[in-house]
Amino acid sequence: MDINQIRQLLPHRYPFLLVDRVLSIEPGVSIEALKNISINEPFFNGHFPQEPIMPGVLIIEALAQAAGVLGFVTENRRPDEGYMYLLCGVDKARFKRQVIPGDQLILKASYLATKRNILKFFGEARVNGQLVASAEFLVAEKKV
Repeated sequence: MDINQIRQLLPHRYPFLLVDRVLSIEPGVSIEALKNISINEPFFNGHFPQEPIMPGVLIIEALAQAAGVLGFVTENRRPDEGYMYLLCGVDKARFKRQVIPGDQLILKASYLATKRNILKFFGEARVNGQLVASAEFLVAEKKV
C-alpha cells in the first residue's frame, strides 16, 4: 500500500502522517508498515537540536496509525463513508532505544480483539531488527 492509499484511510496530513508505506497487511491479523525518519521532520527542531531524537509519543502515534489502517481494512470501513478511528488507550508502553535521523522505523501491529466499537492491538516498532518500542492500543470506531 503506497502513501496515496494510506491517505485514503488515515485522516492525518503533514506533519502528522507517520506511516509512509504498508509493506504487508492481513485483515483481522496484522500489518507491517514503515516510517522513514528524516532530519527534515519538524519535531527535530526542538527535540533536541544538538542531538535529534524522535519523541517516544510519536513512535507510539506511528504504531497507532498503522493499527488504524489495519482497523479500517479489518472492519471494511472507509473515512469517505463517515468512519474514523481514534486512539483511546495505550497500555504497557515500553521504550528500548532511541530513533534518530536516517533510521527506518518498521511498525508492526497485531489485531487482538473487538468489543463493541473498540478494537485492541499490540504493536512493536523496530529499527534494523532491534526493538525500539512496544505497546497495546485501544482504538475506538467513530461514525462522523
